Amino acid sequence: MSALPFVARRGLRANRVAMSACGVILAIALLALVGPLVSPHRFDALDYAAIAAPPGSANAHWFGTDRLGRDLYVRTLAGTRISLAIGVFATLISVTVGVCYGAIAGFAGGRVDQFMMRLLEILSGLPLIFLVILLSVAFGRGAVLLFVSIGAVGWLTTARIVRGETLSLRRREFIEAALAGGATPGRILRRHIIPNVLGSVIVYATLTVPQMILFESFLSFLGLGIQEPHASLGTLVADGAREMEVAPWILLVPGTLLALLLFAFNLFGDGLRDALGAPER
Repeated sequence: MSALPFVARRGLRANRVAMSACGVILAIALLALVGPLVSPHRFDALDYAAIAAPPGSANAHWFGTDRLGRDLYVRTLAGTRISLAIGVFATLISVTVGVCYGAIAGFAGGRVDQFMMRLLEILSGLPLIFLVILLSVAFGRGAVLLFVSIGAVGWLTTARIVRGETLSLRRREFIEAALAGGATPGRILRRHIIPNVLGSVIVYATLTVPQMILFESFLSFLGLGIQEPHASLGTLVADGAREMEVAPWILLVPGTLLALLLFAFNLFGDGLRDALGAPER
């Protein structure tokens, strides 16, 4: 939060709901990092004596086990770690691409802007979920490809936001002064345009993280995400959905944590948007 203006930081700290949501996110992230260390079980270890055991059962299975006897506590926290990593890194990719694309289109203007925005409209009309599925099927289902493919579909809205603000900024006096002083377009974009749109970008990035987590969860639910023996919250929810009638805790444990994480991110993003005075999406 140190990169935020002082007034925005003060407004955010005064928002108890947003700060509570931030605390929940940090607590979940910390638990995902250190929580598995206090359990005697590994995320892929099989306990044949406790197949689909309910929470609080013997052998220190605090959240119970799945249909293969794997400890649900460790697997849920390990899956949370993977889902958070995918959400954050995919958001970084989408924000980086969107900021560069939108800033160039808005600053160039004219035919360049028209061409780039028409291309953006074409991409927006495509069923991008099927593009991600096609990439996953064609090039494998590795974590790196998952980061890139999910991030590649999330930059379109960022590009529109940045392009709109760039069109407004390029008419400002300090941009005209920089042009009159002989500054190159690249220098103006780096030193003047991009730093002045970061407020809205930070807000949108905060709200994009839960979208990316949900997107990855959907792909994992379809069987196109993280593969065994590793797991994300999406794969755990998919496994739990198949066993919900006989062992509902297999679904409720990761499903509850996923819902809590998404809810906290959205509350924090809304509070950050209010503090920065950013426009509604």
